Amino acid sequence: MKMNTSIAFLGLGHMGGPMALNLVKAGYTVTGFDLMPAAIDAARASGLAVAETAAQAVAGADVVITMFPTGRHVIDAYSGSAEAPGLLSIAKPGTLFIDSSTIAVDDAKRAHDLAVEAGHLNIDAPVSGGVVGATAGTLAFMVGASVADFALAEPILARMGARIVHCGDPSAGQAAKICNNMILGISMIAVSEAFVLGEKLGLTHQALFDVASTASGQCWALTTNCPVPGPVPTSPANRDYQPGFAGALMAKDLGLALDALESTGVAAELGPIAAQIYRRFADENGAGVDFSGIINDIRMHSDARTAA
Repeated sequence: MKMNTSIAFLGLGHMGGPMALNLVKAGYTVTGFDLMPAAIDAARASGLAVAETAAQAVAGADVVITMFPTGRHVIDAYSGSAEAPGLLSIAKPGTLFIDSSTIAVDDAKRAHDLAVEAGHLNIDAPVSGGVVGATAGTLAFMVGASVADFALAEPILARMGARIVHCGDPSAGQAAKICNNMILGISMIAVSEAFVLGEKLGLTHQALFDVASTASGQCWALTTNCPVPGPVPTSPANRDYQPGFAGALMAKDLGLALDALESTGVAAELGPIAAQIYRRFADENGAGVDFSGIINDIRMHSDARTAA
């Protein structure tokens, strides 16, 4: 896509807002929209042009990027309702739709089919890297698309991310995302349990980190998003677990992984347990806390067990 490409960016929250702004900085013409007044105000304050409605943002755009909470939101926005036309009917023919939401694989397939039936192009391109990555333009994109559509989208994605991986055909990006986040959720629980065990055994956080970070326990949850303050100064644990990647989002993604495990018949055991743990965490005041705050949940239940 050329630099005179016009882009509609729908969903200007903690992730979408910085992503849209990086496209503006790269020279693209971007018009944003969000249903939340606070997100609109923040976008305007950052210098992003904001439309009055999603339809206004999409009309005439060459590319439409969506960053929505669920697959239902994506499909409803694409299809519309009796009260409002869908984005697919508003967009000019041949518009490239990029969905960077994290949604179910089946919903990604449905969104793709709807877009193609309406005469448009569509790719799924969920992201990893959190708010820090969105702001810095260092996100990782996992893309499900045809080879031709990936070639069209890659230059745009490269302005928002440092790593763009073509995972396969449409919906493959969502498949990669839920598999990756299942690994992440499980590994964060394992790292947190190990630190709580270390505390009970008299180990300092630094001692355990120095061993595990250079031994077979090394993983991203330990060396980048360490759940205890100190060893990794940039981890959310040093900011009272401000996200980052919120517990509610991890619970959502593990729920998607659980659905996929059940639909495919995979005999997984840790994935479902991790989904249960993070759902409890999100429901018990952890929704707005960084997902590494699960360590405090483990401590609380450990102390309760000891007291009993």
